[in-house]
Amino acid sequence: MVSVLEVPAAPLLERLKQRLKEFPELTPPKWSYFAKTGVHRERRPEQPDWWYMRAASIMRRLYLDGPVGVSRLRTYYGGRKNFGQAPEHFRKGGGKIIRTILQQLEKAGLAEKVVEGKRRGRKLTKKGVDLLNELVGQVRKELAKKK
Repeated sequence: MVSVLEVPAAPLLERLKQRLKEFPELTPPKWSYFAKTGVHRERRPEQPDWWYMRAASIMRRLYLDGPVGVSRLRTYYGGRKNFGQAPEHFRKGGGKIIRTILQQLEKAGLAEKVVEGKRRGRKLTKKGVDLLNELVGQVRKELAKKK
């Protein structure tokens, strides 16, 4: 069985983004067209379908790190904030976007809340893992053809 780690992230996320557009539960809210993705950003995302790309990226993170919570994902999507002449410092990414996407993934049946010992958060369901494994196989075949 092929793992998500065995293929490059960019083509996998592009395919997953296209597949997530088919789910009616995963629709960007109206406010998402005007929101920045974190306090460290100066502008909102320029890609019109950035919501689906972030959802695909979050699904990949759930596959690799799950169970994972909003706080840990905020750290992953954070970055360095520019303070002008003062030194830059790390700031976490916006939590509302991550939380909303996780809730939408739950409604679509791709993620679920779990408690595993001390670890709490969300992880992918069987349906979500199968979807990622299917796309990993497609990407791997595509890369093998190019060689």
